[in-house]
Parts: sequence; structure tokens; C-alpha cells
Amino acid sequence: MPTATPGLHHVTAIASDPQRNYEFYTETLGLRLVKRSVNQDDVSVYHLFYADHEGTPGTSMTFFPYTDARDGQVGAGQVSAVSFLVPDGSIDYWRERLADAGADPDEPRERFGDTVLSFTDPDGLPLELVARADAPAANLPESPVPHAHAIRGFFGVTLSLTGADPTGDLLKEMGYRQTDRDGTRKRYTADGDLGFVVDIVEDPQARRGIPGAGTVHHIAFQVAEDEQDEWRQFLIDHGLRPTEIIDRKWFKSVYAREYGTVLFEYATKEPGYTVDEELEDLGDRLVLPEWLEDRREEIETGLPDLSH
Repeated sequence: MPTATPGLHHVTAIASDPQRNYEFYTETLGLRLVKRSVNQDDVSVYHLFYADHEGTPGTSMTFFPYTDARDGQVGAGQVSAVSFLVPDGSIDYWRERLADAGADPDEPRERFGDTVLSFTDPDGLPLELVARADAPAANLPESPVPHAHAIRGFFGVTLSLTGADPTGDLLKEMGYRQTDRDGTRKRYTADGDLGFVVDIVEDPQARRGIPGAGTVHHIAFQVAEDEQDEWRQFLIDHGLRPTEIIDRKWFKSVYAREYGTVLFEYATKEPGYTVDEELEDLGDRLVLPEWLEDRREEIETGLPDLSH
């Protein structure tokens, strides 16, 4: 059995306009663009990575912005909310900031003792800010958001499933434990400091989600590089159909759809986003893995403009 995951590595979603996406996540949410690359499975599309200053696992929200993307519909078999962690006492600041940005924040509410502020990004992706007194220190020194209120990284994700138990059992074997329940919502918690929560909301009658702009493509859990073969076997032993180990340049990955059809990825911390750029230069230029470098001119010509 491999070592328990401490939580999320990254979350990847689908967007439409790359410029609008960039401006919202850097200027409104105050994250740093730490990698500007392409979808390795469709090089006509950017892959944009937003995170803390260093691109620490557990802070990285990434996007495939398809300029012709149709709107998706969040529903069963999908991630129904991505939650970011902010310090206690920051919700009023964020409510005003998000309202000014047109992000349509809801009224704050309590969930399992935490204050939660829900809103959407420009493509309608459901997002949340969760305020906690134990939030770690911020690592966004150049953010337009004041240090005292800056996003720390992920709090977690919510999965919308027609049946919760098989996925819940899988999470437990991955190192999560069930820590709370409120009606149809069950909370599973890992031992990491960021991205350590997965909530499952069960609704047997829920409509299936439709992929598209404003929906999550997959969620990635952090695993040790020397245990990826074990994780792959773990998935096989649980009746799932994982991919081979895939080299993504900045991490290595195994993918599998869990029982509720949410796409899970198991990604390594190493080598990280500084393997091909200096820390101070992250996100400043289009970077390609070496196996795509000979197609750079073709790739750059096919991408839309993105002002940084």
C-alpha cells in the first residue's frame, strides 16, 4: 500500500477566453501565473497554471481555455465546487472585492464550523473561499491582494455523486478519513496543510454534468514519485482502469475515473515548475516540454494572444 496522500496537488478546469481567465485569477484572486504552456493532448489550447509564488503543490489551479468552448453544466459525476483557503476574518474583504469584480458572491454561510463564501469565475465555475484560523502563511509577495487576506492555496473540492459510498471508501484507502456529515454532505479529510478536504454531496436523482467551460476537467492528488507504480496497482486492485505513468515535464501522472466518473489524477511533487524556468521568471513565456519544442513555431502561431 503506498503512503497516504496529503491532499490535492492541483485542480484543472475548462475555460473559454484565456485573457479573461488570466485577468480574473491574477488580478481579482491575486494568484501568480507560474506556468504558461499548452495542453499536451491538444497543443492548439493553452494550459495556464495559477498558484502561489513557487507553484507549491496544493495551490495550483490550472486551465484549458478553449476559445470556442460551449458552456458546461455542473452536475453529477463532476466536481461541483473548488474551495480556496483564506485566513479567518477575510470574508468581508473578499465579499466586497468579488462584488466589485462582478463575481456574484453569495451571502456568507457556515459549514462544519467554517465561514464559506461562494462565487463564480467569469465562465461560471463554482468557487468558494473558506476562512479558517489555522490557515498557513501566505506565499504571494507580489499579489494585488493584501498579504493579510491572500489566498493560501486549496481548502478542497466538493464532488457531486449519485452514490457516495464507493468513492468515500476509495478516499479512505487513499489516506482520508470521514470527519463530518450534514445531511447528504460527507466530509473526508487528509493530513496535509493545503487541499486536504474532499466533500461528497450525494443525490441519486441529480442530473449528469455536461463538460464545457465552467466545469472541472480533473482533480489531482499529491503522491510520491517512487510510489507511482504502487498507486497504479492500487487503482487496478480497486477495479479501476488507470493510464500508464505519463511524464508531464513538471510532474508525472497516472489518471483514472473513480466510481462516480470524476477523473482523478495522481501527480508527483517533483520536479516542479522551476525545472525549466527560474523562480523569478515563472509564467513569463510560453514553455514547452522538450518533446514539443520542435513544433514551437507551429504551436505559437496557432495560439490566441495572451497579454501578460
